Amino acid sequence: MSARPTHGMVLAAGLGTRMRAVSETTPKPLVPLCGKPLIAYALASLWGAGVGEVVVNTHHRAEQIEAFLADYAARPGAPRIHISREAERLETGGGVRQALPWLGEGPFYVLNSDVVLVDDDVPALDRLAAAWDGGAMDALLLLCPRARALGYEGAGDFFRDGDGRLARRGEVAAAPFVFTGVQLLHPRLFATAPEGAYSLNRHYDEAMLAGRLFGLEHHGLMLHVGSPAGLAAAERHLGAGRCGADG
Repeated sequence: MSARPTHGMVLAAGLGTRMRAVSETTPKPLVPLCGKPLIAYALASLWGAGVGEVVVNTHHRAEQIEAFLADYAARPGAPRIHISREAERLETGGGVRQALPWLGEGPFYVLNSDVVLVDDDVPALDRLAAAWDGGAMDALLLLCPRARALGYEGAGDFFRDGDGRLARRGEVAAAPFVFTGVQLLHPRLFATAPEGAYSLNRHYDEAMLAGRLFGLEHHGLMLHVGSPAGLAAAERHLGAGRCGADG
């Protein structure tokens, strides 16, 4: 059973502390990569996947991000963009929970604004939609093998079994897959959501215990642009004239 998501969210409320070495005045989602703001890549992915309603949460230097989003939404055919401003940072879980009224009743995409995906022939969001099984899943995370995660320096996040169900690395020294920050979530995942700030990890663990947390391997590259070094590596990889989808 596949899905046709019409709603999506871009997480853009972080403080971007490490990126302040690039610019003290530009919030991380607006830091340019190959001449385009980072957030433009996530928005272009959603637009290309046929998503018509997009929520973006904002906090740090919110006015700058919201001004860019207003211009972006004015493009012919662009998705409608809803702003979920956070007076206090709600983290990933609280941020999505606050945005639920705009995210519809079916599965919706959530994307980090500091990850750029280099796809193979089939866009990653289309592959997620095709792999969705609402009878078995509450969350489907896009995973990348560590060797194809440019700019990532950790030990991996998940193991994936033959059916696609996920287990955390835990105390093991390394795990083969990195979570890209790109995912399909169902609103029912938030049935026990608390008030205030909390991490989406709470819901991943709930779904994992219920056997309803799944992962899909990304067939291309993941460019993690969370630091000046990651930005430089992504610039080198993309190179002049190869800067991804229009944004």
